[in-house]
Amino acid sequence: MSTAIPPFIVVIPARYGSTRLPAKPLREIAGVPMVVRVAQRALQAGATQVVVAVDDQRIADALAGQGVEVCMTRSDHASGSDRLAECALHYGWPDDAIVVNLQGDEPFAPAAGIREVARALAEDDAPMATLATPITEAHELFDPNVVKLVRTEAGRALYFSRAPLPWARDAFALHRNVLPAEVPFLRHIGIYAYRAGFLKRYTTLSRTPLEQAESLEQLRVMEHGHPIAVRLTPEPFPPGIDTEADLERAERWLAEG
Repeated sequence: MSTAIPPFIVVIPARYGSTRLPAKPLREIAGVPMVVRVAQRALQAGATQVVVAVDDQRIADALAGQGVEVCMTRSDHASGSDRLAECALHYGWPDDAIVVNLQGDEPFAPAAGIREVARALAEDDAPMATLATPITEAHELFDPNVVKLVRTEAGRALYFSRAPLPWARDAFALHRNVLPAEVPFLRHIGIYAYRAGFLKRYTTLSRTPLEQAESLEQLRVMEHGHPIAVRLTPEPFPPGIDTEADLERAERWLAEG
C-alpha cells in the first residue's frame, strides 16, 4: 500500500546556454517562457519549496512574481545534479529532505508524476529514486535515444542502457518488429528524487566506465554501489523540449487542448 505524499522540495536546473536550442529556458510556448511553465507544474504538484537553479540573470528576471525561489548557481557545473547539490548547500536542507530534480525542459510534466517520484523515495531507503513507463512498440526499444532499464522485483534498478534491454532471446530470434507481451520492457523517465544528504555526497563521486560508455549519469551512482528506487509513472510524461521542432510540436499540442 502506497504511503501518503511526503513533504518534498522541487529544484529546476535552468541553464541559459544550449547548443540545440539557444536561451532554451526563455523560449516561449504559447506566450509563456518554458521555465515559467515548468515552475508552474512544480507548484501544482504541491512542493513545499520550488527553487529554480539558474546561471543567468535573464532567467531570474523571467521568474519574478511566479511564487518560486531563484538560486543563482555557478555556470561551470557538469550536470543538473551538481547544480542541485549547490542549492542543497546554499539552503542548508536537512540530510533526509526529499529533493526532486525536475528538468527545465519538461513544461508538461504531470503533477502526479512529480509527486510519485517523491513518494517512491519516501517508501524506500535508497538515496535516489526515478520513474519508468512500459515500452509497447519495438521501434522504441531499439532506439538508442530511448533509455531502457531493468529492475528487481522489489523495484530497484538493475541497469540502465541505450541498448535494447532485456534481450528477449527466443522471441527476437524469430522477429524484432513485435515485442513479446510477457517481457517487462521499461523506458526511463528522466525525473529524479534525492535525499539532500546524498546530493552533497554525489558531487564527490568520480566518473565511472559504464557511465561514460553509455553517457548515462545515473550509472555513476550504481557503479559506486548506491541503489536507485524505480516506480512506474501514474501518468504519461510528454516529451521534453530540445529543438525548434519540439517547440512547434508543443505549440500545436496546446492549441489542440
